[in-house]
Amino acid sequence: MESGAGSATLWLAIGILLVIEGFLPLVSPDYWRKTFLQILKLQNGQLRFLGLGSVLLGVALIWCLG
Repeated sequence: MESGAGSATLWLAIGILLVIEGFLPLVSPDYWRKTFLQILKLQNGQLRFLGLGSVLLGVALIWCLG
């Protein structure tokens, strides 16, 4: 694989991530704000657990699709 193709794939993935991340605040900013405030109230351990779950789900998706 060429290094340019890998770089393009990375930028495509980042672009898709930004579209997904920006969708909720775009269509429902009040709901997004309430959800974000609830996340801020979580303990460090709870946030780490959510982060771990996100990482594991992402790795599983990459593994299944790769």
